[in-house]
Amino acid sequence: MRYLDVAEQLRERLARGEVGPGEPMPSESTLARETGASRVTVRRALEELRAQGLVTSRQGSGWFVAADPVRQTLGRVTTIEAAVAAAGASPDRRVLEFGFERADGVVADALGLEGGAEVLRVRRVNLADGAPFALVTVWVPATLGASLSRRDVEQAPLYDLLPLSGVSLGRAVQWIGADLASAEEAELLGVARPAALVACRRITRDVDDRPVLYSEHRYPASRTTFEIEFPSVAFTGAAPSSGARHG
Repeated sequence: MRYLDVAEQLRERLARGEVGPGEPMPSESTLARETGASRVTVRRALEELRAQGLVTSRQGSGWFVAADPVRQTLGRVTTIEAAVAAAGASPDRRVLEFGFERADGVVADALGLEGGAEVLRVRRVNLADGAPFALVTVWVPATLGASLSRRDVEQAPLYDLLPLSGVSLGRAVQWIGADLASAEEAELLGVARPAALVACRRITRDVDDRPVLYSEHRYPASRTTFEIEFPSVAFTGAAPSSGARHG
């Protein structure tokens, strides 16, 4: 198929470093002229590269070479902004929803509340160098969110805001899995369906071990990676059977 030939040409250009990570690709019309293909064929080729995680698209801005994944270290609690900044990118946030609601069963259990208790719910998109990086939804008990405004959560993470309300943050537990992006998530994150997501859930507690924040994070799989360092590689499993050899 012609578009696959064009995709291969563009893949070779990326491999040679003609356009660096995070940088804009030439326009579709320019690529059509350079490859001798139609714009429709070029667009299909770019969509093929996007499905492979090599390029991304931004509405109204065109196509960009996919940036290197942001590395997030497990074992310590940090904010998405801090992880993005540590990767050398510029962090930003866009709040999509802010309001008080009745907690469903999952949220109530996570926060140790009775079903239907009032909570503050904040949904936002985190950006890295202006591109969507994560879709995050956060819930806090209404008693802790009562003093917060939409402007507050537009300007700072809740990890920075809660201590200002007298909350001393303690430990957190996080679960990491995988999922596929819904149509809405794909649009908000600038990915094409079917797109794999890294799906995280986190419960943060205060120093008295009371849950104060529950969050769900959705990352395009090509844009972040989680790392953990094991202090020891001592084998703790069952002893190998006689004659078995392990590397």
